[in-house]
Amino acid sequence: MRYRTRVTAPAAALFGTAVALTVGGAAHAAPGEPDAPGAPAAPGAETLGDPVYPGLGNDGYRVHAYHLDFAYDATTRLVDATATLKLRTTQALTRFSLDCLGLDIRTVQVDGRDAVFEQVGEKLRITPARPLPKGAGGTVCVAYSADPRRIAQPLTGWVVTPDGFAVAGQPNLAHTVFPCNDHPSDKADFTFRVTVPAGLKGVANGSLVCTENLAGGRTAYTFRSRSPMATELVQITVGDYVVKERQGPHGLPLRDVVPTARAQALEPALALTPGLVAWLEARLGAYPFETYGLLPCNSDDPAAFDFTGLETQTLTLYKPNYLLQEESKIGSHMMHELVHSYFGNLVSPATWADLWLNEGHADFYGLLYRYERGWPDSLGLTTLEARMKATYALGDQWRRDSGPVAAPNAADLFDNQRYVGGVLVLYALRELVGEDVFHAIERAFLDRYRNSSATTQDYIAVASEISGQDLSGFLRDWLYGTVTPRMPNHPDWTVTPVATSFAVPRQRTAGHHDNSATL
Repeated sequence: MRYRTRVTAPAAALFGTAVALTVGGAAHAAPGEPDAPGAPAAPGAETLGDPVYPGLGNDGYRVHAYHLDFAYDATTRLVDATATLKLRTTQALTRFSLDCLGLDIRTVQVDGRDAVFEQVGEKLRITPARPLPKGAGGTVCVAYSADPRRIAQPLTGWVVTPDGFAVAGQPNLAHTVFPCNDHPSDKADFTFRVTVPAGLKGVANGSLVCTENLAGGRTAYTFRSRSPMATELVQITVGDYVVKERQGPHGLPLRDVVPTARAQALEPALALTPGLVAWLEARLGAYPFETYGLLPCNSDDPAAFDFTGLETQTLTLYKPNYLLQEESKIGSHMMHELVHSYFGNLVSPATWADLWLNEGHADFYGLLYRYERGWPDSLGLTTLEARMKATYALGDQWRRDSGPVAAPNAADLFDNQRYVGGVLVLYALRELVGEDVFHAIERAFLDRYRNSSATTQDYIAVASEISGQDLSGFLRDWLYGTVTPRMPNHPDWTVTPVATSFAVPRQRTAGHHDNSATL
């Protein structure tokens, strides 16, 4: 959940294995249609046409795998890095681009040859020594350095801590950490090599597959994600951490990355995870990745990041102080972030206009978890029906202020409408089709689009297919209409009239939007 908007040998071997496993698969959603056969080589488009962030992403290719090699210097606090991308072209290319901002690029090579490059705005334009034919595989290697402190919030994906850093790339900031095709429709496999000095630990998404003891007391940790991942879900962290391991349901390995000095104090919160996983698996099926855990990164600085939790794949990022509260204060939100392992990570939004699929589902199950335990929400309500009735009354006002649920813009992307407004849509669907059919829709959607990306229309199509009735009109009214539809089974529910033009306009901020109903 994000609340900001903005107007070597061992590693190489693993990287090659990841590519081999990926290239032939059909799990990744292609970002664009390939050119017609025989089309002449041309520069690739520097956009994927996202309706919320039209400048984000690049066309003409798709990435199959990334290998990120980071070396942290605790004295200078700088990162020396190499990003290696395996890609396949969808058109013949004379030039292509990566998303990139605030990184000091030293060299770029394409298939082992030096390439001409320039940084223009938030793009790294690359002209290879020879054009790339359509359908060709290629390797792009970008050597660069980065200062995590260079760009101030909210324009950076770096989270600076006293002893290192963490990463928070959602929705459009991963390219301030590494050059990439920074769009959730182009998911890829990832391996990471993180080199740190003595006294620090490096951790990334996925599982630890190699540890190397290097000269000067340095250690290199190599991690691999077994499932493809959107760039915004990448996590790389360096700090004085201890890794705490425990077992979840059905033997699931759980690993938490915890500041050493606060490990004991955080244990009560960390111990909640096995029960959370068991509860959610009973509703959405087996947890989809190789591990799960929390990363309470070593900073409670209000300026470190402007959100409560962030669902980087297999690790959820928090500030430590939040997790020191009693279970009734944090359990619902911990469930919210765990749900993102399914809605958001396993199935990513095809565009950022589809964000409600992430946040609506995370709040839906997070609220159910809260009310089952009798924990009142922020409004003092104790049932989902009561919360939905209160939300329904605000429906027309939210549609005027923040647009329809599935039609956000960059300024209101993380407004209430995408969170509890999304819950209201799911609640209406459940009321219409019944609880059993609703759960069948949820599981079918996750199964069909696992390890890929999906649109709102994809969800509507699955709902119609599984329910055996055409739900396109019903769901489109709820998701795109400017007027709140009638709630099935609740003819007495009413919508409060929209405030008149004399009302004080709601003030937007460019940063903090703690709009999850699970908080």
